[in-house]
Amino acid sequence: MGGAAARPLRLSKGALGKMTEDRLPLPRRAAGWLYTLSALFFFVYLFAYYWTSAGGPTLLAITLVPVTFILYALNELRRGEFYPRLPAAAGYVLAALYIAVSVAVAVYMHIEYFEIGTVRAGIWSATDLAMGGAMALLVMEYARRRYFALFVLNILLIVYAVYGRHVPGMFFHPGLTWERIVSAMSVEMSTGIFSNLPALALTLIGSFILVLSALRAFGCVDSILRGSTQIAVRSPHALPQSAVLGSMGVAAVSGSSAANAITTGSATIPAMIGAGMPRVTAAAIEAASSLGGQLLPPIMGIAAFLMAEFLGRSYFDVVARGYAPALVYFAGVSVSVYLLSSRFKGRLGAVAAERMQWIDWTNIGIFATVIGGLIGLMAVLHLAPMFAALYVFIAVTAVLVAAHLVASVQAPRWSWRALFAPLARLIDSFADMTSDLTLLLATLSIMTGALVITGVPTKIGAILIETAGVNLAAMVAVAFFFGALLGTGLPPAPTYIITALVIAPPMIRVGVDPWVVHFFAFFLAVWGELTPPTSVVAAVTAKIADAPFMRVLFHAITICISLFILMVGVFTRPELVLEPGVAQLGAMLLLMASTIGVSFSIQAQFAEGRALDVALRITLAAFAMVVLVHPDQQVAAMACVPIGLFVLYWVLRRRNALVRAVA
Repeated sequence: MGGAAARPLRLSKGALGKMTEDRLPLPRRAAGWLYTLSALFFFVYLFAYYWTSAGGPTLLAITLVPVTFILYALNELRRGEFYPRLPAAAGYVLAALYIAVSVAVAVYMHIEYFEIGTVRAGIWSATDLAMGGAMALLVMEYARRRYFALFVLNILLIVYAVYGRHVPGMFFHPGLTWERIVSAMSVEMSTGIFSNLPALALTLIGSFILVLSALRAFGCVDSILRGSTQIAVRSPHALPQSAVLGSMGVAAVSGSSAANAITTGSATIPAMIGAGMPRVTAAAIEAASSLGGQLLPPIMGIAAFLMAEFLGRSYFDVVARGYAPALVYFAGVSVSVYLLSSRFKGRLGAVAAERMQWIDWTNIGIFATVIGGLIGLMAVLHLAPMFAALYVFIAVTAVLVAAHLVASVQAPRWSWRALFAPLARLIDSFADMTSDLTLLLATLSIMTGALVITGVPTKIGAILIETAGVNLAAMVAVAFFFGALLGTGLPPAPTYIITALVIAPPMIRVGVDPWVVHFFAFFLAVWGELTPPTSVVAAVTAKIADAPFMRVLFHAITICISLFILMVGVFTRPELVLEPGVAQLGAMLLLMASTIGVSFSIQAQFAEGRALDVALRITLAAFAMVVLVHPDQQVAAMACVPIGLFVLYWVLRRRNALVRAVA
C-alpha cells in the first residue's frame, strides 16, 4: 500500500480519462480487452485459492508472479504509457516479448514446481536458472520504470554480492558466483521473486485488497467523504476536523497514505481552501491526516502485514496492538488541527455539502459492518485473516450488489453497461492493486535476498551492539537515523524490511521485546512516507492545493508530531504494544497526554509577549517529556495535571478573547 503510493496520480493522468474507448487506436483497445481477460483470470484464480488454499503459497507465487507482470505490461499499454518515448510499434513488440516470456515462465515453473523444489534443489538445471533469471530481469525492469531508487539499490547490492572481495573492512566477503546470484533471486524460493514476500501480497494482503476493491467499486469511499462534509456544514470551524475524520474512515480500509490523500484530499483540500484556510495549511492537514492510512487497523500498511510475517504471528495480533498507537496518532493530529484552525476561524466561511442519499447511508453502514466483521471474525471466531477477509468480501459484495440493483431500478435511465460497471471496476481495481503490490514485493525480495546472502544485516547489527554498550537510547538514536535515511529514498515497505533485518536481531539480543522492536521499525517506515525531501503524500496534497511542496512538507511534520512520540513511547511505555488490554490502555492515555502537551507547546499561544510565551511553551514541553520518558508511571501520571492546567488556561484565555471581540 505505501510502496505503490503514486498510483492514484497515474490513474488521474491516464489518457483513458480523456478519450472514449471507441476513439482509442485498435492496438490499445486490444490491450484493454486482453487486460480485462487477464484480470478476470487473475481474480478467479486467486478467489479459488482463498477458498481452498490448494497448492500452498509458494506454488501460487511461482504461477502468478509472471501473471502480475503480464497485467502490468497490458495496463501500461492500454494507458499508452508503455515506453512512451519509443515508436508505438516498438512498444507493442517489446510488450509481446515480455508477455511471451512471462507466460513461458508461469507454465514452466508451475509444471516443474515439485522437481525444482525437491529433486533438483541445489543442483538446478540450466533451464531452471534461465527461466528464473528471465523473470527476475523482468521484475528488475518493472522496478527501473516504477521505483528507480529500488532498482539502483538492487543493482548495487548485486554488484556487492559478486565483487565483495574488493570491499575493505568489516564489509569484506569472498564474493559469490553469478549462478548463485541468479538462483538466490529466483529458483531457491526462500529468497527472491518467488519467496514469501510476493506470496504474502497474493494471499493475505490480496484478500484484504479484495474487500477494499469492493468498497471502492460500489462507492462506499465516496459516501464516507460525503458524510464527513456533513460535519463541516454544521460549523466552519469543524471543517478541518472533517478532513481528519474522513481520512480515518478511508484509512481503515486503504492502508496507503498517498492513496488516502488523493481520495480524501481531492474533496477536503479544495473545501478548506474555499472556506478560507491557507493553501499550505490545508495541504499539510490532509498530508498529516492521510499518513494515518499506514497506522489504522484493520487494514494497515504493507509493513504491518510484513511485521506479522517477521514475527511469525497472526496478522490479527498486529491489528489488536495497532489500535492504541493509531488512536494516539490521530488524537495528536486532531489536536494540532484544532489549534491551527483556531488561528484562522475568522477566515473560515460556510461550505456547501452534497445531500446524503439513502444509498450513502447504506454504504456507510456497510463500511462500519466491514470493519466490525473483520475484527469480529478474527478476534471472536479466531478465523485466519485471509478467510475472514474472504467471508467479509462475499457478504459485503452480495449486499452492495443488491443495493446497486435497487438504485439502478430506481434510476430514470439505466443500461446494462451501468449495471455491470461496479463489478468491472472491482475486478480492475483488484487486479491493478494486487499485481502492482506483488511486483513491488518481488523487487523487495531481490533486495532482501542480496542482503541476507552477503551478511550485511549481521555486520550492521554488530555496530548497533557496540552502540548499545553506551546505552539503549544511543542504540535507538542510531537505528532512527538509519531508518530515516532509508525513508528518504524508499517506500515504507522496503524501509521496514531493511530496518527490521538490521536492528531487530541486535536489539532483541540486548533484551528488547520483539514487539517493541518491530513496532519501532514500523513507525520508522511510516515516518519514511513523510521524510524530507521525497515525501509522496506531501507531494500529492501540495499538488491538489497548488502550494509549495517543501512548505507543505515541513508544516505537516509539525502536525504529526505524535508519530515521534510513538517512536520514543514504544520503548518508554512498552505496554503500548506488548499485550492488548488494560495495560495498553494506560500507556495509550499517557502518550496521548504527552502528545497533547507537545502539540500545544508547538501550535498554541499562551501570552502576548514573545519571551513569556516561549517560556510557557518550553515549560509545557518539559512536562510532556516527563509524561513520555519518566520510568515511574505515577510520576508520569502526576505530570499530566499541569498539562491539563495549561490546556485549560489556553481555552479560558481564548474564550475571553472571543468575548471581548464580540463586545
